[in-house]
Amino acid sequence: MKEDFMKEAIRLSLENMQKNAWWPFGAVIVKDGKIVGKGRNQVTSSNDPTAHGEVVAIRDACKNLWTFDLQGCEIYTSCEPCPMCYWAISRSRIQKIYYGNTGKDAADIWFDDSAFQEDIKKVFTQRVIPVEQIMHNEALEVFKAWTAKQDKITY
Repeated sequence: MKEDFMKEAIRLSLENMQKNAWWPFGAVIVKDGKIVGKGRNQVTSSNDPTAHGEVVAIRDACKNLWTFDLQGCEIYTSCEPCPMCYWAISRSRIQKIYYGNTGKDAADIWFDDSAFQEDIKKVFTQRVIPVEQIMHNEALEVFKAWTAKQDKITY
């Protein structure tokens, strides 16, 4: 059964590659033995740098299940997730990742995330992209209002 789900993720990646404009990455999300979300890398086709196969699959599963919480789900992805995708998988509460290709395999075909992997290990203020904190007190007031809010949806 696991192999069938991985075959679908790999099929999506192959189909993407054959379209010539899309990158060779695909993913499916499974709950209770059924595919509930599918995703192909759509970075270049949608001009969205966050539209990696895993993120697209998460969006699809959340839409199909009408929830932001994917507990009880697993993801099958044609390649080891990049840092952004791993974070999205973690935040969506997916409980297990199955992957085909490694990050090194991806780097060998010019999809190298090693610079991102190293940068994310650094303290936020010491990363590659310059940061500057401004208007902290004003932003903090909204957090205080959130804390006091009685009808909030927690995450």
